[in-house]
Amino acid sequence: MLFLGFSAGLPFLLVFSTLSAWLTQVDISRSIIGFFSWIGITYSIKVLWAPIIDRLSLPFLGRLLGKRRSWMLLGQSGIMLGLYLMAGIPPENNITLFALMALLVAFSSATQDVALDAYRIEAIQSEYQGAMAATYIGGYRLGTLVAGAGALYISSYTSWSNTYLVMATLMLVGMVTVFLIKEPEHNINAKTWEREQRVVDFLENSAHLPVSMRNAMAWFIGAVICPLTDFFQRKESLAITILLLISVFRMSDIIMAGMANPFYLDLGYSKVEIANIAKFLGAFVGIAGAALGGILVVRYGIMRPMLLGAVMVAGTNLLFAVMATMEPNLNFLAIVIGADSLSGGLATSAFIAYLSSLTNKAYTATQYALFSSLMTLIPKIISGFSGVVVDAQGYAFFFVYSAITGIPAIVLVLYLMKKQKSVID
Repeated sequence: MLFLGFSAGLPFLLVFSTLSAWLTQVDISRSIIGFFSWIGITYSIKVLWAPIIDRLSLPFLGRLLGKRRSWMLLGQSGIMLGLYLMAGIPPENNITLFALMALLVAFSSATQDVALDAYRIEAIQSEYQGAMAATYIGGYRLGTLVAGAGALYISSYTSWSNTYLVMATLMLVGMVTVFLIKEPEHNINAKTWEREQRVVDFLENSAHLPVSMRNAMAWFIGAVICPLTDFFQRKESLAITILLLISVFRMSDIIMAGMANPFYLDLGYSKVEIANIAKFLGAFVGIAGAALGGILVVRYGIMRPMLLGAVMVAGTNLLFAVMATMEPNLNFLAIVIGADSLSGGLATSAFIAYLSSLTNKAYTATQYALFSSLMTLIPKIISGFSGVVVDAQGYAFFFVYSAITGIPAIVLVLYLMKKQKSVID
């Protein structure tokens, strides 16, 4: 999971904050840089093709590696190709083609994530999912360290194109790992089997329809409808509230993250200073936060660490607002980045454990993709306007605004904690 987490974390920053640093240095406007955040919506709509990954095996690769591993390898190959192509396109000369290659990276990365999340949940018992989530986040943070601090270091001594060539080559870490791990078992519990048997009975009563139509209906119901009905049947009246929480939990940090690197550069920090503190220190503190989140989940359950993480993430955005009013100060930058990374690691670790606990292993890829898509869709859409907000109101206003967007998550976690307590009582 450490190496697979690395493979998942590496491409994310390369189409997000590291990419924004590249675009800032070639004088792309802040508004256009903000719109590049919409490439990340690809991660938010992966639920649209998750049923295909959940149900279909790839030809040849599927027979060689199994369903989960073959889809992971395909996604990793697309990431490597897209990064190589981005390295060959100067964004200042052809921003449209450059954006399309970044979109290829994001699409392939989202595809890898769907298969990887399914593998992570299926590979080990549910009681260890907190530890799996912490290990995954640790690897993910290492990947973002390389794609963040590493990319900034490399670009300080060579071109951004060469930097992206190096990043593309590092995708071999995940690709080699895919060949070394085992394909997990894909189990279906009794209730799920009964539900799908009703689909079979329905199709048997539809014998008048052409075989091709019945097969298509069977696939669609099993791959798309059953995962949705399963979730609503299990969670009943709380289902909508849970989906609302998922859709807003990471609102605060996603909105502010796209403007982080332009913010540091505009304040006057050098790329090496950003790499040393914002990326290098931040990555290791983030790993510590993820480990702390995993420990707290084991010790106190999921909801209380989630509440702590939600409060911390919103609160640390206010520190960025304070920093926006100050002259460059490396010590204060380190304090702010440390607090932000610790809270982000803790919150994400607890939240991934929460999302994993919501899935039925019969529909792992589809349900987890639905949850993680909801997790980022609304924040990604809003974050696309972050550059417009900065241009119009400045960084201090922007960070206060991003902190306020974290309040709904805190309220919803408290509500669900109260409902769970009333059920127990």
